[in-house]
Amino acid sequence: MLNDKGLLLIISGFSGAGKGTIINGLINKYRDRYTLSISATTRGPREGEVEGISYFFKTKDEFTTMIENDELIEYANYVDNYYGTPKKYVDESLESGKNVILEIEIQGALQVKEMYPQAVSIFIMPPSAQILIKRLLERGTEDLQTIKKRMTRAQKEGMRAKYYDYLIINDDLQQSIDSVDRIIRCEHMKCKRNFDLIDSINKEVYELTRGD
Repeated sequence: MLNDKGLLLIISGFSGAGKGTIINGLINKYRDRYTLSISATTRGPREGEVEGISYFFKTKDEFTTMIENDELIEYANYVDNYYGTPKKYVDESLESGKNVILEIEIQGALQVKEMYPQAVSIFIMPPSAQILIKRLLERGTEDLQTIKKRMTRAQKEGMRAKYYDYLIINDDLQQSIDSVDRIIRCEHMKCKRNFDLIDSINKEVYELTRGD
Protein backbone atom coordinates (compact mmCIF):
# COMPACT_ATOMS: atom_id res chain seq x y z
CA MET A 1 0.00 0.00 0.00
CA LEU A 2 1.01 3.63 -0.36
CA ASN A 3 3.26 5.17 2.29
CA ASP A 4 0.99 5.63 5.29
CA LYS A 5 3.19 8.04 7.20
CA GLY A 6 1.54 11.42 7.69
CA LEU A 7 2.50 14.52 5.75
CA LEU A 8 3.36 17.87 7.26
CA LEU A 9 1.06 20.53 5.82
CA ILE A 10 2.12 24.17 6.13
CA ILE A 11 -0.68 26.71 5.70
CA SER A 12 0.10 30.42 5.62
CA GLY A 13 -1.52 33.53 4.22
CA PHE A 14 -2.80 36.98 4.95
CA SER A 15 -4.48 37.59 8.28
CA GLY A 16 -8.18 37.62 7.37
CA ALA A 17 -7.77 35.37 4.33
CA GLY A 18 -9.62 32.57 6.11
CA LYS A 19 -6.77 30.21 7.07
CA GLY A 20 -8.29 29.23 10.39
CA THR A 21 -11.76 28.71 8.91
CA ILE A 22 -10.38 26.46 6.17
CA ILE A 23 -8.35 24.45 8.67
CA ASN A 24 -11.32 23.98 11.01
CA GLY A 25 -13.48 22.88 8.10
CA LEU A 26 -10.81 20.46 6.90
CA ILE A 27 -10.45 18.81 10.31
CA ASN A 28 -14.21 18.61 10.90
CA LYS A 29 -14.89 17.11 7.46
CA TYR A 30 -11.89 14.76 7.29
CA ARG A 31 -11.19 14.17 10.98
CA ASP A 32 -9.65 10.74 10.42
CA ARG A 33 -6.87 12.15 8.22
CA TYR A 34 -5.85 15.46 9.77
CA THR A 35 -4.76 16.94 13.05
CA LEU A 36 -3.79 20.50 13.90
CA SER A 37 -0.46 21.21 15.49
CA ILE A 38 -1.00 23.41 18.51
CA SER A 39 1.26 26.46 18.47
CA ALA A 40 2.71 28.32 21.40
CA THR A 41 2.18 32.09 21.42
CA THR A 42 2.76 35.12 23.63
CA ARG A 43 -0.39 36.90 22.47
CA GLY A 44 -3.45 36.92 24.70
CA PRO A 45 -6.37 34.53 24.03
CA ARG A 46 -9.28 35.74 21.92
CA GLU A 47 -12.86 35.03 22.84
CA GLY A 48 -13.57 31.30 22.60
CA GLU A 49 -9.92 30.23 22.46
CA VAL A 50 -8.91 27.53 24.94
CA GLU A 51 -5.49 26.82 26.45
CA GLY A 52 -4.00 23.59 25.07
CA ILE A 53 -6.57 23.40 22.27
CA SER A 54 -6.35 26.70 20.41
CA TYR A 55 -2.82 27.61 21.54
CA PHE A 56 -0.37 27.14 24.36
CA PHE A 57 -0.44 30.67 25.77
CA LYS A 58 2.98 31.65 27.12
CA THR A 59 4.63 34.65 28.69
CA LYS A 60 7.64 36.02 26.83
CA ASP A 61 9.93 34.54 29.49
CA GLU A 62 8.33 31.11 29.08
CA PHE A 63 8.64 31.33 25.31
CA THR A 64 12.32 32.30 25.59
CA THR A 65 12.92 29.22 27.74
CA MET A 66 11.36 27.00 25.06
CA ILE A 67 13.73 28.51 22.49
CA GLU A 68 16.74 27.94 24.73
CA ASN A 69 15.74 24.30 25.34
CA ASP A 70 15.34 23.63 21.58
CA GLU A 71 11.69 22.64 22.04
CA LEU A 72 10.43 24.43 18.92
CA ILE A 73 10.60 23.50 15.25
CA GLU A 74 10.32 27.17 14.36
CA TYR A 75 9.32 30.47 15.86
CA ALA A 76 8.67 33.98 14.61
CA ASN A 77 7.63 37.42 15.76
CA TYR A 78 4.40 38.70 14.22
CA VAL A 79 2.70 42.01 15.12
CA ASP A 80 4.65 42.26 18.41
CA ASN A 81 4.00 38.68 19.56
CA TYR A 82 5.90 35.40 19.28
CA TYR A 83 4.50 32.22 17.71
CA GLY A 84 6.20 28.82 17.60
CA THR A 85 5.68 25.12 16.82
CA PRO A 86 6.51 22.52 19.50
CA LYS A 87 8.47 19.54 18.09
CA LYS A 88 7.17 16.57 20.06
CA TYR A 89 3.51 16.68 19.03
CA VAL A 90 4.37 17.06 15.35
CA ASP A 91 6.77 14.12 15.16
CA GLU A 92 4.51 11.75 17.11
CA SER A 93 1.48 12.60 14.96
CA LEU A 94 3.35 12.08 11.67
CA GLU A 95 4.53 8.65 12.80
CA SER A 96 0.94 7.69 13.69
CA GLY A 97 -0.15 8.40 10.11
CA LYS A 98 -1.91 11.72 10.69
CA ASN A 99 -1.38 14.65 8.32
CA VAL A 100 -0.27 17.44 10.62
CA ILE A 101 -1.38 20.98 9.81
CA LEU A 102 0.82 23.92 10.78
CA GLU A 103 -0.84 27.32 10.58
CA ILE A 104 2.22 29.55 10.68
CA GLU A 105 3.62 32.80 9.36
CA ILE A 106 5.89 32.92 6.33
CA GLN A 107 9.10 33.36 8.31
CA GLY A 108 8.37 30.22 10.30
CA ALA A 109 7.17 28.32 7.23
CA LEU A 110 10.53 28.74 5.52
CA GLN A 111 12.29 27.47 8.65
CA VAL A 112 10.08 24.37 8.70
CA LYS A 113 10.73 23.70 5.00
CA GLU A 114 14.45 23.55 5.77
CA MET A 115 13.91 21.05 8.60
CA TYR A 116 11.15 19.05 6.83
CA PRO A 117 11.84 19.33 3.07
CA GLN A 118 9.01 16.87 2.31
CA ALA A 119 6.45 19.22 3.88
CA VAL A 120 3.65 20.52 1.64
CA SER A 121 3.15 24.29 1.74
CA ILE A 122 -0.05 26.12 0.79
CA PHE A 123 -0.58 29.88 0.70
CA ILE A 124 -4.11 31.26 1.23
CA MET A 125 -5.17 34.55 -0.37
CA PRO A 126 -8.50 36.41 -0.44
CA PRO A 127 -10.12 37.22 -3.79
CA SER A 128 -9.22 40.92 -3.40
CA ALA A 129 -7.74 43.51 -1.04
CA GLN A 130 -11.19 45.01 -0.49
CA ILE A 131 -12.56 41.69 0.72
CA LEU A 132 -9.53 41.26 2.98
CA ILE A 133 -10.17 44.59 4.73
CA LYS A 134 -13.87 43.78 5.04
CA ARG A 135 -13.10 40.45 6.73
CA LEU A 136 -10.66 42.04 9.17
CA LEU A 137 -13.20 44.70 10.15
CA GLU A 138 -16.02 42.17 10.53
CA ARG A 139 -13.88 40.05 12.85
CA GLY A 140 -14.10 42.84 15.42
CA THR A 141 -11.13 41.61 17.44
CA GLU A 142 -8.63 44.37 16.63
CA ASP A 143 -8.50 48.14 16.45
CA LEU A 144 -7.82 50.10 13.26
CA GLN A 145 -4.16 50.59 14.11
CA THR A 146 -3.60 46.82 14.36
CA ILE A 147 -5.52 46.21 11.12
CA LYS A 148 -3.31 48.77 9.40
CA LYS A 149 -0.25 46.86 10.64
CA ARG A 150 -1.69 43.65 9.25
CA MET A 151 -2.31 45.22 5.84
CA THR A 152 1.24 46.58 5.76
CA ARG A 153 2.51 43.11 6.62
CA ALA A 154 0.30 41.60 3.91
CA GLN A 155 2.05 43.73 1.28
CA LYS A 156 5.35 42.01 2.14
CA GLU A 157 3.84 38.54 2.56
CA GLY A 158 2.25 38.55 -0.87
CA MET A 159 5.65 38.88 -2.50
CA ARG A 160 6.85 35.68 -0.79
CA ALA A 161 3.90 33.49 -1.70
CA LYS A 162 5.91 32.27 -4.71
CA TYR A 163 8.04 30.17 -2.36
CA TYR A 164 5.05 27.94 -1.54
CA ASP A 165 4.02 24.78 -3.36
CA TYR A 166 0.35 25.67 -3.88
CA LEU A 167 -1.91 28.73 -3.91
CA ILE A 168 -5.58 28.77 -2.93
CA ILE A 169 -7.83 31.80 -3.46
CA ASN A 170 -10.40 31.55 -0.69
CA ASP A 171 -13.54 32.73 -2.44
CA ASP A 172 -15.78 29.72 -1.79
CA LEU A 173 -15.05 28.13 1.62
CA GLN A 174 -16.17 24.55 0.88
CA GLN A 175 -14.32 24.54 -2.40
CA SER A 176 -11.16 25.74 -0.64
CA ILE A 177 -11.47 23.00 2.01
CA ASP A 178 -11.87 20.28 -0.62
CA SER A 179 -8.99 21.70 -2.67
CA VAL A 180 -6.61 21.34 0.27
CA ASP A 181 -7.71 17.73 0.79
CA ARG A 182 -7.24 16.92 -2.90
CA ILE A 183 -3.73 18.37 -2.80
CA ILE A 184 -2.75 16.16 0.13
CA ARG A 185 -4.31 13.05 -1.45
CA CYS A 186 -2.25 13.65 -4.58
CA GLU A 187 0.89 14.29 -2.57
CA HIS A 188 0.52 10.88 -0.90
CA MET A 189 0.52 9.29 -4.36
CA LYS A 190 3.72 10.93 -5.58
CA CYS A 191 6.39 8.45 -6.63
CA LYS A 192 9.04 10.18 -4.56
CA ARG A 193 7.06 9.39 -1.41
CA ASN A 194 6.68 5.71 -2.31
CA PHE A 195 10.12 4.48 -3.35
CA ASP A 196 9.95 1.54 -0.90
CA LEU A 197 6.65 0.35 -2.37
CA ILE A 198 7.94 0.72 -5.94
CA ASP A 199 11.09 -1.25 -5.10
CA SER A 200 9.06 -3.95 -3.35
CA ILE A 201 6.72 -4.48 -6.31
CA ASN A 202 9.63 -4.43 -8.75
CA LYS A 203 11.37 -7.07 -6.66
CA GLU A 204 8.25 -9.26 -6.69
CA VAL A 205 8.00 -8.93 -10.46
CA TYR A 206 11.65 -9.88 -10.81
CA GLU A 207 11.25 -12.92 -8.56
CA LEU A 208 8.21 -14.13 -10.52
CA THR A 209 9.89 -13.72 -13.90
CA ARG A 210 13.48 -14.78 -13.17
CA GLY A 211 12.74 -18.39 -14.07
CA ASP A 212 11.37 -17.56 -17.53
